[in-house]
Amino acid sequence: MHPSDRQPRPLPRVEADAGAASARRTTLARIIREQRVGRQSELVAMLHKLGMTATQSSVSRDLRELGVAKQGDRYVLPEGVPAARSDFTGLRQFVNARLTAGTNLTILKTTVGAAQSVAVAIDSAQWPEVVGTLSGDDTIFIATSGARAQRRLGERLRAIFGR
Repeated sequence: MHPSDRQPRPLPRVEADAGAASARRTTLARIIREQRVGRQSELVAMLHKLGMTATQSSVSRDLRELGVAKQGDRYVLPEGVPAARSDFTGLRQFVNARLTAGTNLTILKTTVGAAQSVAVAIDSAQWPEVVGTLSGDDTIFIATSGARAQRRLGERLRAIFGR
């Protein structure tokens, strides 16, 4: 076989978005804390259902990072892991602007590809003023129940993202 006839080897998968991995780990911790799960394939399916990209190998890495152990037929988090809180530390850098549209809609502009990770972190935080989020590639729409909730959300976002 001539060297030019060889097929190129696929490159190993590298985590392209550290923010996505952080949001996925936060979500995995919440799932493990709230539900009885015993297989990685179940976790992958649950993450997909929530709109997150995950493979068995990425979930395996995440479980290792979180220090998750198998106890009997279920995964458990180690003692001392903080209760479900979204870690926005790795996501701050991706938020560029905050806008409002009317009294029920707040818009976050992010760097390209980061909107889903930021939206998942917001959803995972379960803030009472947030009715729901919808994200595209670089834009997040955050619905609130009214003007007062929108103001509270604005204060919270300003404290976290500085915007």
